[in-house]
Amino acid sequence: MAATNIEVWQLGTVIEVQTIATDIQRVVVEPSLPRKAEPGSHIDVMVTIDGNKDRRSYSIVESNADGTRLVISVLKAPLTRGGSLFIHGLQPGDRMEITQPLQNFPLRIGAKRYILLAGGIGITAMINMARVLRNLRADYTLVYAGRSRGAMAYLDELQELHDANMLVHIDDEGTPLDVGNLVDGATEDTELYMCGPIRLMDAVRRAWTERELSYPNLRYETFGNSGWYDPEEFIVKVPRLGLEVPVGRGRSMLEALEDAGADMMFDCRKGECGLCEVKILSLEGALDHRDVFYSTRQKNATEKMACCVSRAVTSKTGLAAEASVTGPAVVTIEVP
Repeated sequence: MAATNIEVWQLGTVIEVQTIATDIQRVVVEPSLPRKAEPGSHIDVMVTIDGNKDRRSYSIVESNADGTRLVISVLKAPLTRGGSLFIHGLQPGDRMEITQPLQNFPLRIGAKRYILLAGGIGITAMINMARVLRNLRADYTLVYAGRSRGAMAYLDELQELHDANMLVHIDDEGTPLDVGNLVDGATEDTELYMCGPIRLMDAVRRAWTERELSYPNLRYETFGNSGWYDPEEFIVKVPRLGLEVPVGRGRSMLEALEDAGADMMFDCRKGECGLCEVKILSLEGALDHRDVFYSTRQKNATEKMACCVSRAVTSKTGLAAEASVTGPAVVTIEVP
């Protein structure tokens, strides 16, 4: 899932915005330094949140051949870190800092069979892949799962384009996705690409491992913006640096520590590479691991965490504090 990218920042001009599904905004951007976007690529966007600048990653849904028009589609998610609210506030004529297309999720051409799995807004990472596989007349199935039809962006267009090569699962219509059945349909020469909520991806990874399928054939994209529980404010302490820092619901631990002056290591900011790993010295509460770097065993051990996306919560249910936690959860860490 990792790839080497050379970041080239540029200005992007918003030329069109459109609401295409419940709380999903389609944004067409004209970059100042256009470059072709390959399937699975994304751009990083410099967003402004509470007066502070930070970067967020968004899949490129489509682009023209020379890359002079890029399209992203973003779900407004108030409980996440605030980047989506910035995107939803854009209007035609606005300019923003963006990278040229970056590639961490390449489509490998030549597999005997493909399954493309999208959960909710994860469809944005799959649209270009599916289009390429259709044009190549490859053996592929596009699986699109969502809670309701009105919240599933591009659904009608995709069904018309992919027809028999597409399966749709909608919770409130009584056709939820059965992960076990999906993975049972994979063979040793099947490559499965997926993007969606962490619960979905975790279930697929466990089923894939249980069936002893080739792990390199399981490929995924995550931007670290979904977790097991709603985000809560918590406290992170770094004794060696004399820091005790609150981490708000709309900030990551990494961002909070950077703001407090800590010299942190990081790369992807999406919970994929593990470079931002910190050692846990003590914990009052529980962890909400939002990364795809650690194994289930490592997460259960509660010894380390990816501070770019993972959080602390007051209890394992994330709903009510345990008797020993009377205030915000507190995690004490050691940084490299």
